[in-house]
Amino acid sequence: MHSFSLIEPKPHANLLGGDLSLLTENIRKLLGSGHPVLNTISSYYFSKQGKHIRPLVVLLMAQATSITAKMPGSDPFTNSGATILPEAVILPTQRRLAEITEMIHTASLLHDDVIDISMTRRNTPSVNAEFGNKMAILAGDFLLARASVALARLRDPRVVELLSTVISNLVEGEFMQLRNSALGGSKSAYSAVHDRFQYYMEKTYMKTASLIAISCRSSAVLGGCTDDVIESAYLYGRNLGLAFQLVDDMMDFTVSSADFGKPVNIDLKLGLATAPVLYAAAKFPELYPLIERKFEKKGDAELALKLVHESNGVAQTRDLARAYCQEAISAISAFPPSLAQTALIQLTQAVITRKK
Repeated sequence: MHSFSLIEPKPHANLLGGDLSLLTENIRKLLGSGHPVLNTISSYYFSKQGKHIRPLVVLLMAQATSITAKMPGSDPFTNSGATILPEAVILPTQRRLAEITEMIHTASLLHDDVIDISMTRRNTPSVNAEFGNKMAILAGDFLLARASVALARLRDPRVVELLSTVISNLVEGEFMQLRNSALGGSKSAYSAVHDRFQYYMEKTYMKTASLIAISCRSSAVLGGCTDDVIESAYLYGRNLGLAFQLVDDMMDFTVSSADFGKPVNIDLKLGLATAPVLYAAAKFPELYPLIERKFEKKGDAELALKLVHESNGVAQTRDLARAYCQEAISAISAFPPSLAQTALIQLTQAVITRKK
């Protein structure tokens, strides 16, 4: 992705100390290979300025939940008084989890760019454009392999199972996107679009939200938190991840390629019907045949783009993303007040207004 610009980075940099700044350096150490070309390709995206949202969330969640874990015998959701509790600890295993999360995410980018035939990423040539599809796929596989080794070294079977599930989800979500159809041909247009939306949201969870959600859960597990806190951490990540992808899909219709850091209107060109299109189809049923044939005919993508802008599809997508953001905030609202909790809330609020 592109540079992290959701919110001002300084408060988080101060809160996290050197944890986030050491992320890329530590990942490069984990990726050490005897093959110089593999080293170059596998670390290609790590040399670019990315948002690092996923490791940022993991580290902040580690801090926010460390306070609940330090209250043995007390209700972890007791929100006594308005005092902000500054003391929070990030365990070495949680730091490593943040690095593993970013490695898995980057591997998915390498594979996605090949599947989507994307020539740019973060306003620079993609790995597949620079080195070819075979090299990009192998580099993604290498990242996943090194992430798996680092994961095994955490020596926590529960977290190993959780993160392994994420990798499975990413692949299944990609298959769902490639298929991009959950219906037979006998349903009404309204019913078909409704079913497609459910399918789209499930795919969005698998491809995007599951990594954030399960990483948040794993962070709380490593911190020794109660089951209630672990579930709240998961719900925060799930809802944040869904909101983030909804906004990402919305921006495909609202920002320029230069601002977005990657080509826009690419989803339509790939035959994908995202939330703005599915909402527009409820108002303009003539979109349904275009969705069914994945915008393959000449003029399909242009007509779909026009109808999205003539409908409330973009606004409805933003409203849905806002609702998921509120659910994310609600999930951690009962945590004891802390600087990390405040940072997570601010980050969530900024998802709706982001421009990149």
